[in-house]
Amino acid sequence: KARDIREQIENLMERVEIELKSNPNGDDGICKSITAGFFYHTAKLQKTLDYRTVKHPQTVHIHPSSSLHGSQPRWVVYHELVYTSKEFMRQIIEIKPEWLPDIAP
Repeated sequence: KARDIREQIENLMERVEIELKSNPNGDDGICKSITAGFFYHTAKLQKTLDYRTVKHPQTVHIHPSSSLHGSQPRWVVYHELVYTSKEFMRQIIEIKPEWLPDIAP
């Protein structure tokens, strides 16, 4: 699936004559795109080391299976909340708060 999507993007870039460049250290563009689509799923780290969602304030936590579990980034965007023993965020990325005024309406 991911290879099919990559191939489609490469074909589109070739068609409109955009040079294909790789930037292994430049993931800000991808993270900004995800943030633009999920800005309403933003959460901020609190002094209690829990997270508080921004749109509808509630306390949430990073899911233990997440690669970010234990790292405590200040701001994150998540895809979904799962309730087990607590409300957990799954599929999360760290974001920069300065992106939000430009991305979120």
